[in-house]
Amino acid sequence: MAQSRERFEGLQRELLLLTRYELSSRQRDGGAALERSAHLLLTRLAAQGPMTIAELAQAFALDTSTINRQTAALLREGLARRVPDPDGGMARRLQMTEEGARRLADREQRSREGLAAVLAAWDPADVEALEESLTRFNQSIEARTGRSWPRPAGGGPAGPQGTPENGAG
Repeated sequence: MAQSRERFEGLQRELLLLTRYELSSRQRDGGAALERSAHLLLTRLAAQGPMTIAELAQAFALDTSTINRQTAALLREGLARRVPDPDGGMARRLQMTEEGARRLADREQRSREGLAAVLAAWDPADVEALEESLTRFNQSIEARTGRSWPRPAGGGPAGPQGTPENGAG
């Protein structure tokens, strides 16, 4: 086991630093910054469309009380709204508002700009290899946990196209 710990020590440190750098970039976003939970929830709603609290809790493996608090913040900020279930169910669904979509698009654009600046000196093949490795890494986590993140078909930006096969159901 000591060998495994030593083997992954560097990777663990680099992943920790990666989350630190992402957090520091949000601090520079100014007044329109999205909290991490808001960013994740809005990204999921953009990929899947309106979802119930129970569906969001299952998707993120969080307690419904945690999702309730996080979605309450989205509702207060006007980033999401409650809508009736189109299938006639009793539970209401959370849907992203135009303001939520605008703020999410703005955050995503700033993130891409930051990535472009950091990777400007990298060879394009190295950037592609990094993306492929991170995709494989995330898919391994998803397979281990049984929770997939909806991914776009054909590699384009995520859209509302989740299916039960890719964990969006």
